[in-house]
Amino acid sequence: MDRVTAEELPEYAERVLEVAELIPPGRVMTYGDVAEWLGEGGPRQVGRVMALYGGAVPWWRVVRADGRPLPGHELRALGHYRAEGTPLREAARTAEDRVPRLDMRRARWDGREDGSGGDGGDGSGASAMAHR
Repeated sequence: MDRVTAEELPEYAERVLEVAELIPPGRVMTYGDVAEWLGEGGPRQVGRVMALYGGAVPWWRVVRADGRPLPGHELRALGHYRAEGTPLREAARTAEDRVPRLDMRRARWDGREDGSGGDGGDGSGASAMAHR
């Protein structure tokens, strides 16, 4: 697949990638969080953008809501998470793949400039996503 230049990048994709670049090291946003932050699209649209164009941004910081690393990219993602100090939970002994998951309660970023705050106490992660 040919590289996409900035001139060819769809406007929505550009906005999604800009959000991915804002996420501080050691923190994550779900696909749905990014869509909510933008006030447009949904998790599937954000996932599609990340799949097609996310290689040039910190893709490992935009994640599934269940905290599992991106299938097929687990080892690369875990390397980034460990290097950045992203909170992880070890896999349960009964887990088939034994791959750690993100500790979403602690790792989730709510979009505030200072990088503080995760879930606003309710576990939704949406406490300050009204950046729009």
